[in-house]
Amino acid sequence: MIELRQYLKPLPLIAVLRGITPEEVPAIAAVLFDAGFRILEVPLNSPRPFESIERLAHDFGGHCLVGAGTVIMPSDVARVRDSGGALIVMPHGDTAVVREAKRLQLTCIPGAATPTEAFAALAAGADALKMFPAEALPPGALKAWRAVLPNDTLLFAVGGIKPDNMAPYWTASANGFGTGSHLYKRGADAGAVRSAAAAYAAGFRALTR
Repeated sequence: MIELRQYLKPLPLIAVLRGITPEEVPAIAAVLFDAGFRILEVPLNSPRPFESIERLAHDFGGHCLVGAGTVIMPSDVARVRDSGGALIVMPHGDTAVVREAKRLQLTCIPGAATPTEAFAALAAGADALKMFPAEALPPGALKAWRAVLPNDTLLFAVGGIKPDNMAPYWTASANGFGTGSHLYKRGADAGAVRSAAAAYAAGFRALTR
């Protein structure tokens, strides 16, 4: 398994493809890959999500970390793996889901909104933490978490992240971001996603100049 940090090097952004269909996957994933995205998730409340994950894994699994988001039940973890997925992303911090993901040797990024949830997820084996929803967790909260969490903890700000509001989280030591509806909306064509992806890439690169 490639270390999670390797997938962050081109662009530390997770593409959340909520609502995508298997038929849309090739074109949408291709423009995201061209823009530098290397972590792609299909939330399980999307249409036929396991088919989409299977197609993503087939077409991009050799170059990207692909898998599922909105994983709620431990029983879904094996289905993601069997579809070719290698990533489990959660909106919550259910340690049973985390432990099942690690038992099956998948990368797991659970959601956390408090330090209590963050420490519990890490103790269960989480590879990174998704600060969610970021709208309710300002950069100051991230800075406070940094003071107490292990130094090597990967933290992603997720929820309401746009190209123009990443800067304060990056300054507060976020390792990356997750973005959904501002990048891909259900039914969006490849041209629209290409423009949105380019805006995110430009927004991030402006932070590192």
